[in-house]
Amino acid sequence: MGLTDSPASPGRVLFRNGLVADGTGAEPRHADVVVEGATIVDVGSGLDGDVEVDLEGKSILPGLIDCHVHVTISSIDTVDRLQTAFSYPFFQAARHLRILRRIGITHARDAAGADLGIKLALADGLLEGPRLQIAISMLSQTGGHSDGWLASGNCVENRIEHPGRPRGVVDGVEEMRKAVREVVRAGADVIKVAASGGVMSPRDQPHHAHFSPEELAVAVTEARAAGLPVMAHAQGSVGIKNALRAGVRSIEHGIFLDDEAIELLLAHDAFLVPTLLAPRSVLEAAAGGARLTDATLAKAREVADAHLDSFRRACEAGVTIAMGTDAVGLAPGRNLEELDLMKANGLSSAKVLRAATLDAARLLGVADAYGSIEPGKRADLVVVSGDAHDFTSLADRIEAVYMDGTLVESTGAGLHGAA
Repeated sequence: MGLTDSPASPGRVLFRNGLVADGTGAEPRHADVVVEGATIVDVGSGLDGDVEVDLEGKSILPGLIDCHVHVTISSIDTVDRLQTAFSYPFFQAARHLRILRRIGITHARDAAGADLGIKLALADGLLEGPRLQIAISMLSQTGGHSDGWLASGNCVENRIEHPGRPRGVVDGVEEMRKAVREVVRAGADVIKVAASGGVMSPRDQPHHAHFSPEELAVAVTEARAAGLPVMAHAQGSVGIKNALRAGVRSIEHGIFLDDEAIELLLAHDAFLVPTLLAPRSVLEAAAGGARLTDATLAKAREVADAHLDSFRRACEAGVTIAMGTDAVGLAPGRNLEELDLMKANGLSSAKVLRAATLDAARLLGVADAYGSIEPGKRADLVVVSGDAHDFTSLADRIEAVYMDGTLVESTGAGLHGAA
């Protein structure tokens, strides 16, 4: 029976002769994997099954997880954004989500832009893609990373406010309290705050701290009351430290990490989502003709080297890394280039894969069921040709993607099973 066939009741499916990269940080090993229904039931040698899938010359790894995407953004060109019809990004999101699944991403966290409608459309099968957690809106202060105000007096927002996506610019403790509650009401899975300036926003600086400690503390308090974590866009060291002291779960970017910030990441058992692709994607978009503000280009050039240096030092210190891309300047589907960047700048191959699987699942709160190939876990699996620890052109080598044991993507590149 071919892998693309869909028997009514396949029973125990045996993946044999493959190299298993299980996502735990262990080195890949030759082993069999048995899946029954939606669940991994055994990993080892000499196993049997009702249906066999021969993985000779291939690797099998857990479904990949990108903890920082923006599926409603397909262009950072300022003029394009001004000319894009309001509803058009929702249709772009449908394409973006399908591409993410095609490259083996089975969970993703949208870091602002996607609303509850997109998430529900995925859950109800109207759209195809990974499981999606959503932040909906990023909260920043006036003049911060959510504020698109330009010196002309015009305002060019990345994400236009609508009933399902509350406005993100807030000032003061009580405005913050209300804004978090509004985002919770709108269906957020995570609250996102901007604890520093950023690259894409026109009137701020990445190294400047934004929001007072009191504003950040109330954001975390309100999020926790709703059972939600907080992710912090935080690039400058003071903003990073303010966010960690307030109790955020993850630092996104972490461009200017100092020793104290690294110590706080470790002390608070917080995650770093480095998004090494992000500044590179902005510069690549500009080189390809994207019309960006002078301030954005200058900031993207300024942060590039510091970003890599901070990542290397965080890795050396043992900070927990979760994969995220924020590659808004690149065409959808290049997310897995982040793995190569992490490997080239301080993480071993096994730790890179763990950052994109088990540790990312821990950050998203789904590690009890996903993120590794272990008995009892759900069968989110990716089959790739060659060695899974060779991240070069990994997206082009993906041959099959399973979610909960169901084949959802296949290149038909020679995977054959026998009943």
